[in-house]
Amino acid sequence: MTFVHDLSDILDEKRDEIIAWMNKKRSEIDVPIYGSVDIRDAGWKIAVVDANQFPAGFNNTSESDLPNLTERIAAHIERHQPGCKWVHIYPESHTRNQGYVENLRTLCQLVERAGYRCTVGNPELDGIDSLNGIHGPLPLDQVDVVEDVLLIQGEQPDFILLNNDLTDGGLEGLTAKRVLPSPQMGWYRRKKSQHFDYLRPLVEEISEIIGIDPWHLICDSFVSEEKCLEKETCRIQLASDVDVFLATLEERYAALGIDQKPVAYIKNNRGTYGLGIMIVTSGEQLLNLSNRKMKKLMYGKGSSDTEDFLIQEGVPTLMKTDSGSPVEPVVYLVDGDASSWFYRINPKKDEMGNLNSPSAQFITSEEDPSFMTHAHNWHALLSELSMLAMGLESAAL
Repeated sequence: MTFVHDLSDILDEKRDEIIAWMNKKRSEIDVPIYGSVDIRDAGWKIAVVDANQFPAGFNNTSESDLPNLTERIAAHIERHQPGCKWVHIYPESHTRNQGYVENLRTLCQLVERAGYRCTVGNPELDGIDSLNGIHGPLPLDQVDVVEDVLLIQGEQPDFILLNNDLTDGGLEGLTAKRVLPSPQMGWYRRKKSQHFDYLRPLVEEISEIIGIDPWHLICDSFVSEEKCLEKETCRIQLASDVDVFLATLEERYAALGIDQKPVAYIKNNRGTYGLGIMIVTSGEQLLNLSNRKMKKLMYGKGSSDTEDFLIQEGVPTLMKTDSGSPVEPVVYLVDGDASSWFYRINPKKDEMGNLNSPSAQFITSEEDPSFMTHAHNWHALLSELSMLAMGLESAAL
């Protein structure tokens, strides 16, 4: 079933109205300097399933997208930090993650291409003069914090570009207004469910313009709070809630003629890297979790505790490689604009699986242009709505 794809002509017909609506929203909402979203496209539903404020895969973007990324970065910095000449990138401390090092290298190249001096480093990397990447070492700069001011080689940069999701907080030296994105959007404070709370009204507005039921453009979900899985009575109630959730989805699918068994994703409501995720088809599976699966579900980045869970409708992916491996688009946005695409492929997963695992592979639109024609405009629209929602999140926090 390709219900949403079948409305692509209407999406094109409404383009001017959508652009006018988007421009009005962007005049009211301060969109983030950058972000990334994961899209799942089932044909009958296309939805953002995750939104990251601190994207760590710029090295996966295609060469042809670099000019647009550069232009959008420059536009955002000029608007928020006029007169800026020096940008300092505040990274994660992934000293062994070579892919992340290449992300930093690409990000620094974009900043330099935009005409700014660029330095890289954070106080946790004190004593380390470079990080080893796939394409060689990435030089680091000495970073000190003096009276809560971040100094590089004793001098203060004009602007700090945060590329650290702050799972553990660590706000030392990041309190100045010249830091973007806002440190308040770190995972120590932000929740995934909040993003979808802000996204839903935007999807409803744009759906009214297009003439589509918003259900086809956003996942159903609810939240389980206060470490519920660790408490037997609470877990029994959660299992019942999951069964009701799945039964409601099953009724909706049957009414629409969707031949699909509903599943629920149980996700850590904070965090990234695909950690703390489980897929269930019944509440009973939560009651029969082995200790190993419980520990895996409770595990977060940096061994952080998992307190709340987002229970989210699982959306299968219609997109596949010629060999049958499932594919999902990852959209990189700068200054609110869908500026670059790449595609996550995972041959060890099925159409419903979590593709964000160590077996994932990435290809660009240059490597396989056929993916770019697959509901591309829908993916762009939803990802840009996500950045508006992220702007609202940031303002609220």
